[in-house]
This record gives sequence, C-alpha cells and structure tokens, in this order.
Amino acid sequence: MSELRQALTAAQDYRTAAQAALAARLEKAPIDTEQRAAHGFAWVATTVAALEATLGWYEAGERPRVDALVTALAFAEGIAQLAGGLPMGQNEIFRPADLGLGNAAAKLAAECAALLGTDQAAARAELAALLAGGQWPSETLHDADLDAIREQYRRFTDAEIIPHAHGWHLANALIPDTTVAAMAELGTFGVCIPEEYGGLGLGKLVMCIVTEELSRGWIGTGSLGTRSEIAGELIVLGGTDEQKAHWLPRIASGEILPTAVFTEPDVGSDLGSLQTRARRNSDGEWVIDGAKNWITHAARSDLMTLLARTLPDAKGYAGLSMLLVPKPRGSDEVPFPADGMSGSEIEVLGYRGMREYALQFDAMPAPADALLGGEEGQGFKQLMRTFEGARIQTAARAVGVARRALELGLDYAMTRKQFGKAILYFPRVSDKLAMSLVDFVTARELSYAAARAKDGGKRCDIEAGMAKLLGARAAWSNADASLQIHGGNGYAMEYEISRVLCDARILNIFEGAAEIQAQVIARGLAGGRN
Repeated sequence: MSELRQALTAAQDYRTAAQAALAARLEKAPIDTEQRAAHGFAWVATTVAALEATLGWYEAGERPRVDALVTALAFAEGIAQLAGGLPMGQNEIFRPADLGLGNAAAKLAAECAALLGTDQAAARAELAALLAGGQWPSETLHDADLDAIREQYRRFTDAEIIPHAHGWHLANALIPDTTVAAMAELGTFGVCIPEEYGGLGLGKLVMCIVTEELSRGWIGTGSLGTRSEIAGELIVLGGTDEQKAHWLPRIASGEILPTAVFTEPDVGSDLGSLQTRARRNSDGEWVIDGAKNWITHAARSDLMTLLARTLPDAKGYAGLSMLLVPKPRGSDEVPFPADGMSGSEIEVLGYRGMREYALQFDAMPAPADALLGGEEGQGFKQLMRTFEGARIQTAARAVGVARRALELGLDYAMTRKQFGKAILYFPRVSDKLAMSLVDFVTARELSYAAARAKDGGKRCDIEAGMAKLLGARAAWSNADASLQIHGGNGYAMEYEISRVLCDARILNIFEGAAEIQAQVIARGLAGGRN
C-alpha cells in the first residue's frame, strides 16, 4: 500500500494548497461572496479526511482482499475527483479552477499518474462478485465489547425492525410502544448518559454503532434516540444538580421521551432570529408564546427542550434561553392535551415513525425551575455544545441507510434475471454495487473518526460536519443507485427501496443542511468573515 500512502500525501498537499488559496480570497471578500470556492474547499478537505480514515481502517486490519479492493477504489475515485471535479450536488461540480488550483491539480495528477491511469473495471467487478458471495468489508473495532454491541443491535434490527418497518412507513404509524420499550431495555436512550444517572456512560463511538444498526432497519428507529441524546447532553453539560437528578434517569430508562423544539417558521438555520417568547408570571412560573416548526415526535413526547427568547431587549443569540418543559404525552385522538399548546402534523415523504409537527404556544405554562442551568441568555451556547454529537449521530444514521440501500440493491441484483442471467453480472449494475460499497465504508470510517475525536475530548465541529456531509451524500447516492438497479419496481411503493430513497433524502437537510456543514468546515479551517 505504499502507492496509496504516497497518493494520500499528494492529496494532503493539494488540500493545503486549496486551504491557502481560500484563505487568500477571504482576506479580500466575505465568505458568503466566496461561497462556491469555500464550499468546494470543504469538500476537498472532507474527501482527504475520508481517504485518511479509510486507509487507517485498512492498515489496522487483517487486510482481506475485499478490504484491499475497497481501499484501492476509494483512492482511485477520490484522487480523480480531487484532480478533476468534486460533486457538491447533483448539478454542482467543484472544479480546481474554481479556486485557482489548476497547477496544484496538475501536480496531484502527475504524482498519482499510476493510480489514475489504471482501469478500475476489473476491480469493481471482482468487488461486486465478492460481495455477492457474502464477503463484506471488515467491521471489527478491535474491541470485543464494541463488536458485541454491534452484534446485539444487528440481531435486534433483523428480528424486530426490518420485517415491520416498511409496513409502519406505509401506514404512517408511530414506532410501536413495544418496540420503543425493547429499545429502552437495550439501553438505547442512555448510551452517553453517565452511569450515576442510570445511563451506560459510554461514548460517541458506541452511539454511532447503535444508531447505524438501528438506522439500517429504519431511519425512524435510528433517529428515535437522537432526541434523548440531545436532551441528555444538554442537561449533562448545562443542567443544575436538581435537573440532572430529576431528568437524566428518566431519559436513560426510556420513561421520558424528549423532543427538540428549536426551529421556527421562516427561520431555518438563523437561530438568532427566533421569536418564540418565554416570560415569568407573577408566581415566577414561565409562560410561553410563539410558534415552532418541524418538531419531530412532538405528540408522543413527555419533555420539550425548548429554545425561546427570554430577554427581549437582548439582540440575536444573547436573548435566547433553553427551557425544560414537561408536557403530557398525546394520543392519536388528542395529540396535544397540554394547556396552551396545539399542533398540526406536517405530512412528509419519508422519515416517518415519529411524525413532524408545526406547534403553536398560547400562554403555555412551564415550571419555575424549567430554565436550563438556572441562567438566562445561555440557550444558544448550550445548544451549540450539542451540535457536534447530534451531527455525528446523523452521520451514523446516514451510514445505516447507505448500508440498507446497498443490501436491497445487492439482493435484487442477485435474484432478478434478464436475458438469461442475474442482472448482477451486467457491468453497469456491478459497478453501482461496488462503488456503493466503497461509499458506505468511507462514510462509516469518517463517522467513526469524528466519534473518536469527540470521545477524546477534542472540539470536533469540523470533523462532525465532514462526517455528516459525506454520510448524507453516500446515503442518497446509494439509495438512488439501488432504486435504479430495481428499475420500475423500485418506483413501486410496495418495494422497500422506495422508502429508503425518501428516508435518505432528509439526511442532507436536517441537523444542518449540506451547505451549512460546508460553511462550518470552510470557516473552521480557513477563517473568513461574514
């Protein structure tokens, strides 16, 4: 693999040249003016980080043939995209010339000429054949406990989620209470909550494994723990001793299902413009007025982590506070039984199982001790501290969806026969499967790298953004490729891939859209002003 090590060094040099070129531009113009160049650089940095993670995975393992092929194909495609054009979207290709990197790209291509000049068709065909023979890339984390956790959740997903998920999706049903209870019994909702509060006290890498396996079954079950993860981290990092003692054990056990109530109509990512207000009444209790949008699992939840403006005279983020607002759990007949709260369901293409809502608050009461940490004006800072974990978890959800799309495409390609043979043996089909496998592995390893950085106590907003950026693209491209393999059947709602495609599409939007992730990465690495 010395050739790949040399290619990685050349790619790292290219990233350095791109970073310098962007920094020079940002000295003269705001980052929003240079958005294409900035986001293109973010994709360059993400691609190189994925190659670093993938080669690290390969070198740490036993190096079976399937792993060697995945790694070689990842480098061949990654270097080619760096030198020629990186897809930021379906119709947005970042070219080296967009950042004045023509000479740097030519140097990269020259240093990797042997790699770029090799026809990869035979490697793709061999990889697809190995996959069809049941040989998947290595997934051990070189830790018996971590591997056992993966196996436990995989068995649960195969038995309790995959057989039912598509029916739940078609019925727009909530994840059944029995399934939620079984997930709670496994410890799903307390993975990262400290043991002293009833959680497992484990890290983000374990969270990734759990989320990935559950999301392979259905993104809804993989996402159910996200709200508990966000609420738990908010309270662990910012709550009072009393708030920790009261809420964390209940969240960890699954007794309390939280929901995150942050976004508002017409606000999106601009949280500094939030208008929902919370004020104290004469008894010292909070009273909430306003509207929130795209609130997941709002009806069946018991606790809202609600971001509101409590200091109306403070501008932007400074006036925001986080409230822990209990509410009665709703039913199908009465989804919002709380006084001063109402809501309506937003019907969506996919990402079902918890349902999305638009909420209205009209003098809704909340306890006097609802203020997270007991201090006003800290809501935005408190929320920002959870974004890294939430985005890493979203990357893990994407990895699970990417794998399920590949599994469905592979199964269909092996059983569907045309012109006297399984369609797996047509190159355009085997190519899709091979590269879907490559994308799945690179996204998985990048998400693990981000989780390890977080577990190491390092600030990792850039790593988390990269993991989400790449994972979301892999989920969507794998789902799209798998549906194409299914042909017309893939467009029929009775086939599972139709659901997976809809589920995959949301990953590029929620928890910070792809454009937001690219902005975070570019600003974090190259600086710049608004």
